[in-house]
Amino acid sequence: MKPFAVRDALVVEPEQDLKELLTTILQPPSWAIHYVATNNKALQAARTKSFDLIITSERTSAKEDVDLLGKIRLVRPHTRLIILAHESTPNDVLAAMRDHAFSFFSKPYSLEQLGHIIQMAAEGEVWDDGIELQSATPEWIRLEVRCQVRTADRLLQFMKEITDIPEAEREQVGTAFRELLLNAMEHGGGLDPDNYVGVEYVRARRMVSCRISDPGPGFTLDEISHAAVA
Repeated sequence: MKPFAVRDALVVEPEQDLKELLTTILQPPSWAIHYVATNNKALQAARTKSFDLIITSERTSAKEDVDLLGKIRLVRPHTRLIILAHESTPNDVLAAMRDHAFSFFSKPYSLEQLGHIIQMAAEGEVWDDGIELQSATPEWIRLEVRCQVRTADRLLQFMKEITDIPEAEREQVGTAFRELLLNAMEHGGGLDPDNYVGVEYVRARRMVSCRISDPGPGFTLDEISHAAVA
């Protein structure tokens, strides 16, 4: 048999359910999973070896993990790093986005959704962030997003972590947001990764507003006779 490249994942102090999830997604012999006990050990390992994926521990805080992310990206600028945290604030999530984390989950989170994001990180051969934060506070966020479905799914997870509304409404808003974003990416951006859509999110005391703009030529109502509005 011809030799093949083995990809490496680094995981900090995982819970048992995460270990089991990882063994179903990052399967040998294609993947080798390395475990360390602390963020300091993870930083030491990343300085000596390049890892294809790094996952932090949910026992650490988001601030600790964002600090680790910044230090790792100084030496490994394109590393995919997924933050798991036992607690976080919207500002922590924005800091992770600014430093180009691959994704972010705080407890409680869905193992199914985490598995989807890990699968996405494992399958992507070439990765560059695709989410460019232009200006941000928890109440007002403006960013540019590459026209890719996987980038839309990554952004949706970040927005779930930022949005401080009840769970039922959060799911409804998330579904509507994803549909609007994918429409903009497909019909305005042609799912071309060289194209970007603009997203502006505003959170007021009694209102959430999201505005999405795409690079397409636009349309008139006369051109969409098939739509329900006609």
